[in-house]
Amino acid sequence: MTGTIEARLNALGITLPAAPTAVANYVPYAISGNLLFISGQISKGADGKLVAGTLGQDIDVEAGREAARLCALNILAQANAALGSLDRVAQVLRLTGFVNSAPTFTDHPTIINGASDLMVEVLGDKGRHTRAAVGVACLPLNSAVEVDAIIAIAE
Repeated sequence: MTGTIEARLNALGITLPAAPTAVANYVPYAISGNLLFISGQISKGADGKLVAGTLGQDIDVEAGREAARLCALNILAQANAALGSLDRVAQVLRLTGFVNSAPTFTDHPTIINGASDLMVEVLGDKGRHTRAAVGVACLPLNSAVEVDAIIAIAE
């Protein structure tokens, strides 16, 4: 990873984690034409610690936003592994965020803002994207958040 985005990460004091490996019968990313599809990334930090639990029950909104941010860091790590440099990102086209939430919790968009904000912070306008924020009853390993991505690759 070299170039403009690496310099921005350094200026922001952000270190990308190692790209997480697949834990089942799937690949962490796939490229088709100029599109990079990144499998769902859960809210696990570089230290291996998982932000787990249910929003609106045992996790508050701020912890949920941080969990979504961790998912976005893992997405960027996968993109870097796939492309060799984040400078090859032409545009983040879509993020789909899943929030492990109690039935009465309705602030899913605020949680997924943790991922969206990081994309724009790191990639600038190339990080602006379409999005869905969906509440679910449970996520793998009881993760608080999971986010997947579709990214356009620069020529």
